[in-house]
Amino acid sequence: MSQISIGKHINATREEVFKVLADLHNAPENIRGIEELEILTDGPVGEGTRFRETRTKFGKQATEELVITSFDPPQSYVVECESSGAHYRTEFLLIPDIAGTHLRIICDATPQTLLARLLLPIVNLTSDITSKCIESVLDDVKRIAEASAAPVVHA
Repeated sequence: MSQISIGKHINATREEVFKVLADLHNAPENIRGIEELEILTDGPVGEGTRFRETRTKFGKQATEELVITSFDPPQSYVVECESSGAHYRTEFLLIPDIAGTHLRIICDATPQTLLARLLLPIVNLTSDITSKCIESVLDDVKRIAEASAAPVVHA
C-alpha cells in the first residue's frame, strides 16, 4: 500500500473550507488540475455522489469515475475510485485551530491485481509528482477559502 499525507493551514473556518472542497460544480474553475468534472448523480453533493473527473497526468488526459463514500460536513469527506488495477481513497480532513483550519489530504493506493502489485515500486517513484498535485489542490483551496472568508479573529 502507498500513502501520501499533506496538510496546510488556511485562514478560514472549517465551514468555509468545506464549502470550497464540496463545490464540485465549480471545481474546474477553482482547482487548477481539474480540466472537466461531470456530476453523474442527481441531488445535492454528499455521500453517494458519483462524478467523472478529467485531469492531465504525465502529459495525457485521464478521466476517472469517483464516488463520495463518506461526507461529514464540516469535518471530512472521502472520495474513492478503482483505476488501473488499484483502489484509490482520498480523505479530506478539516481540523479547527485557533487561527482557522488545518486541511489535510490523505491519499491511499491499494493494488488489487497482480500487475498493479508488480508496478507498485514504479508508482512509488512518482510520489513526488502526486505530492505536488496535492499541494496544488491545497494552495487552490486556501486561495479561494481565504478570499471569501471573514477575517479570523486571534484571541
